[in-house]
Amino acid sequence: MNVEYRYIESNFMGHSCYTFVMKAKDLLPIQYVAVRGGSTEQGAVQRVLNKRRINDIKDFVLQGNSFVNSFILNWTDVNNQPKIKKDSIILPLQGRRVQMLDGQHRIAGIQEAVNMDSKYGDLDVLVSMFIDLKTSDAAKIFLNINSEQKPVPKSLIYDLFGEAVEDSAHVINRIKDIIDELNTNRESPYFQMVRYPSPTKQPGLIDLSIMVNAMKPHFEKDGAFAKYKLMDIELQQRIILNFYSAIRDAYTVAKIWDKKSENPFMKAAGFSGAFDFLVDHLISRCQTDRNFTKQHMSDLMKLEDSYLITQTDIKSSDGKSGRKKVASFFYDLLSQDLPQNLEEYEL
Repeated sequence: MNVEYRYIESNFMGHSCYTFVMKAKDLLPIQYVAVRGGSTEQGAVQRVLNKRRINDIKDFVLQGNSFVNSFILNWTDVNNQPKIKKDSIILPLQGRRVQMLDGQHRIAGIQEAVNMDSKYGDLDVLVSMFIDLKTSDAAKIFLNINSEQKPVPKSLIYDLFGEAVEDSAHVINRIKDIIDELNTNRESPYFQMVRYPSPTKQPGLIDLSIMVNAMKPHFEKDGAFAKYKLMDIELQQRIILNFYSAIRDAYTVAKIWDKKSENPFMKAAGFSGAFDFLVDHLISRCQTDRNFTKQHMSDLMKLEDSYLITQTDIKSSDGKSGRKKVASFFYDLLSQDLPQNLEEYEL
């Protein structure tokens, strides 16, 4: 089926862009998302979908709302190109034709609404379409759009288009982005607890420098996240958030998490020792199990509110020794279900 649309043409960053209105039911079958790191095709710059955002958008649509901002598309089917006339464009609306460069959560939310009631397929959507963009051009457009609309982590540039950006501070940028997420995400155990450097006294329970020093070696080119090919910033953020949330939950039950004098994870030795355990042992186990959820981490660590390491247990140790004590505490818990003698192995 071919459908003709009247368009307005513009030039964006050196590329022709065709803007027009179409029905959601016409866009849904032909659009797809090429996720960076998960797709090798040209134009793959999108991030992994967030289910909570999709559900929120679905509810927004079901309440009778629509979207004023454009869906940004990249037509990739070289065998079935749009036919461009003087003031109209004809699109073949069959098959996988067009990448979603911006608007992936909105279109997924609309799809969920359509699944519940087909009438939402008649929703008018505004699209701005490029044709045959390369990944480098798609990445530049994606960053331009998102940096204008909302804050985007600086280090995200490397996930999208790292070969085009020279920045020796990339590791620090990435860690800072992750810590900012821990400090601003309401689900985080460190929500509004990070103390940033300032000439004046700042609120917070744990210094930014403590967290940076603990994390930095593991984000280098030969660090754990590169070793296990866990390079996407949102995946890294979720792994770290889930890990410390699992710890927080156990310490909350024991009524320790909010006690600065007893909570070791607000101090350098506790935070660093826990992070050492995460990257040295827990990540590999979770990757083998293909499960990085908070629940799975909790099940592996077997934290019990009656047996937890506290600041009292390490306060007499120097920083290095205290860090090792914390890492060893977690490793001993993780090792409980390992075979205790050779007879338990099948050889």
